[in-house]
Amino acid sequence: MIETEESAPIRNVDRERRLKRRFQIEQEVRYKMLYGQRIAETGTGKTSNISSSGVWFTTDNMLTTGMPIELSMNWPVLLNDSCPMKLMIYGCVVRSNERGAAVAIERYEFRTQGRAFTQAMQQPVELVPVH
Repeated sequence: MIETEESAPIRNVDRERRLKRRFQIEQEVRYKMLYGQRIAETGTGKTSNISSSGVWFTTDNMLTTGMPIELSMNWPVLLNDSCPMKLMIYGCVVRSNERGAAVAIERYEFRTQGRAFTQAMQQPVELVPVH
């Protein structure tokens, strides 16, 4: 509690500044840093939390603030309990340090990966020797 000159107590309240609810989703993520139409840098990391307006993920390198970025991650929930989806995120790096980077999401889209993809991943692979 802080006392003012008039001795009226003022409470210091810690509040969440973010407007959108964040969800703790840990998934492998691939990123592409874009410089115009060219890919300036690529890498991988792991998401820590995500909302409809931003995402925080780990990186091996510090990313350049202000640069456009494209993220790609497998979505942890199947569409109709059978079809895997990929989340594509397009945005801008707003903060980066040695632990990771924050991206402001400008737009995002879900892409289906097809049922054949799921079945192929679940089927055992039989190796046949070549003679």
